[in-house]
Formats: sequence, structure tokens, C-alpha cells
Amino acid sequence: MADTNTTDANSATRDQDYSTQRLAQRYRFSDVNMDLFFLSALGWSAGGGLSIGEAFYIATQIQDGNSASWTAAFERQGGILQKQADEWLARDADRKNKALMRAAGESRLRAFCCYRSAWQFVVPGEQFVRLFRTSQALFTQAMSELGLPAKAFSVAYGGGQLPGHYFAQTDKSAPTILVLGGADTCHEDRFVPQGRFYWDRGYAVALADLPGQGLVQAQNLFWEPEADKPIAAVLNALEAQFGIDRHRTALLGMSLGGYFVSKAAAAPDSLGLGAIIATPVLTRPEALFSLAAAGEKKENKTEETGDKADDNKDDKEPSPAAANMAVLAWKAGIQSFEELKTKWAGVVADPNNVQVPFLSVLGMQEGGIWKEQTQAWHDAIPSPKKKLLTLDAETGADVHCQANNTLRLVQEVDAFLQDLIW
Repeated sequence: MADTNTTDANSATRDQDYSTQRLAQRYRFSDVNMDLFFLSALGWSAGGGLSIGEAFYIATQIQDGNSASWTAAFERQGGILQKQADEWLARDADRKNKALMRAAGESRLRAFCCYRSAWQFVVPGEQFVRLFRTSQALFTQAMSELGLPAKAFSVAYGGGQLPGHYFAQTDKSAPTILVLGGADTCHEDRFVPQGRFYWDRGYAVALADLPGQGLVQAQNLFWEPEADKPIAAVLNALEAQFGIDRHRTALLGMSLGGYFVSKAAAAPDSLGLGAIIATPVLTRPEALFSLAAAGEKKENKTEETGDKADDNKDDKEPSPAAANMAVLAWKAGIQSFEELKTKWAGVVADPNNVQVPFLSVLGMQEGGIWKEQTQAWHDAIPSPKKKLLTLDAETGADVHCQANNTLRLVQEVDAFLQDLIW
């Protein structure tokens, strides 16, 4: 869920709701939503995302708290990188120079990352869809130019289609990892910070959008309390189309995806999966949604009284928090977060029968709800192979979903899975 506050690097406190925070330290922007997603953009550099120099150059074009300037800056850099990729290709008319093709793919993948970041604070509508579709096209082209074995697939579900990509290994016996994002993600954006690293380590990798992720909500498929059902549909499709062995398949869920995979773990026989990882665990989303509803009421009251919380924001543009909340409401299929609170009342992932090997990951900058539910889940599940991993500031991986050190999460997940006997 979107935050509204944080603490800066000099320990000067801003207004914050500790229960829902996703980072407690300021990295670049005073606006906590911008700060988190700028940190994410930086964190993707190791997997082929923007270089640190590019990311900080983009940051100089952004007015703190102004969502329109964020979108414009990332889209502008995406265009520059597209042009650079095309120039690499123009120097290789016969497509025989592997170095130039690779350079084109690398630039194209960074352009994808730019367009992915560009839509983060855009309200639902034509601009959002245009930026999103552009990012998808760039991802597809980058996979081809980089020679990566990306196979698009689609899963029939609920009268619509759940899209995804599968990356096979030449070793047909290789284990599979299915990576699921959360409220703010699309399946393609799980490749750079996670999927690519697992594929390099010998895993077959599957990425998929569940209801309410990517653009799936445009099909009237929204976040689903019974998240194990679409996950089961994806697993069935992966078995049918690519021959995966679900007993040698691990499921990784991030952010709201931590609820999705916990729900899968609580399903009968944990859907037959070999292992499940959540960063962090979320078992009762209602706790987050209730605070979002309270924040929405406060924001509406502020607008009614005409109070100005941020002098840097263009009055014609929503704040990053407001834009992000509008997108989340679209993904959830609701008009207000009070409605979402009611819709999800009593929804819970039950830990009592969970026997599947389960790794719970918790960054120590996470807020109280994330910490409490992760700890309670770990304590309650009877799985004989369970682990709670906490990551503090020293690891550089203590932010929500390890956005500040994505490789550390990959290393920990890989080590956990290698210890299992499947």
C-alpha cells in the first residue's frame, strides 16, 4: 500500500504511520512514495536496469512531490535509451555483430525500466495505458535482442486472461520458481530485480500477473481474496504448456504478493508446491486497508478545508500518494478504501495446516503491520522446514521487499531452496 511519510537520513522525523511504512530512512526525495520507487529504480541496476548515473540524472529533472515531473523525466530518459538501442542496431545492418545486438538489448531493457517507472504515479486512463503498453513492447524486444528464452503465455481465468512469461532451462529437470509481485507491480517488472538472477542460477523462471496486477484489472479482474485460485490456474497452465513439476516449484510473493502466496500455502496440500517464500508475509490485508481508508478520509477532509500540505505540488496534478492510491483503487475494483476495508473484512490466510517449506523474509525498515503479521505467521505455521529471515541496515536490504538490495533477497532464497531435498 502507498505510504505517506518517512524519516530522513539525518533522523529528522516527518509525519508517519509506522504501522504501514515501507521504508524509514530518506534516500533522495522528501516525498516517501517517490523515495521508495526511486530506490527501487536504483536497486534494479544490478539486474540490467538503469545505471546509478542515469537514475540520479533523472532525479535532477524531478520536482520533489510533483508526479507529473516524475513521469516526464522517466519517459524522456526512456526515449533517449530507445534511440540509443536503435543506433546500436543501425550499426549492425546484417545482424552479425553480437556485441552490437547485446548493447541494443541492454539499452532497450533500461528503456523498459524507465517506462515502467514513468507510469508509477499516473492515474488510471489513457496516459497510464500508453506508458504501460510501451513498457511491455520494450520488454518483449529487449528479451529478443538479449537472446533470453522468454516465452509469453496466457491463462484463462474468470472470463479473462492472466498474462505471463516463462524462461526455460536447457536442463529439463531444473526446478522452477514462480515470482509474483504485489499491488504496484506487473509481471515484467519482476524480471530485472528477481527473475533474471534466478534464471542465471539455473532455475526455470515463471512470471505472471494475477487479478488486479499489470493491466488485468481492465478485464474486470481485481485483487482476489481467494488468491490461491488464480495461482492454481497459473500452475496448471505452466504444467500443461511447459511441463513443470510443481513439487519442484517454489513460489515467491512480494508485498501484497506476500498475502497471495500465504493464501496458497494455506490451501489444501499448499497446491502441491515444493516451497514458498514471502517478503514480507501478509495474512490479514484488512489491517492495511483499514489504515488506507482512514488516510483517505483525512485526505478528503484536507481537500475540503483547502489546506495545502505540499507547496511543491502543482494544483492540477495529484500528489504521488494520491495518484498511487487511485491506481490501487482501480486494481482493487473499488470506489473508496472504506469499500475495500469492508470487502476484505475477515479475510485471512490461516497458518494452522501449513506444512510446505516456508521462508518468511522481513526488512527491518518495514512498519508494524508487516512485522507483526510476518512474525505471527512464522510462529504459527507447523511446517518442519520454516525459517524467518530478518534483514537489518547492515545488509543494505532492510527496505520493503529488499528494494535497496535485490540481490541479497535472491541469494537468501537460493540458499533456502538449495537446502531442501525435493
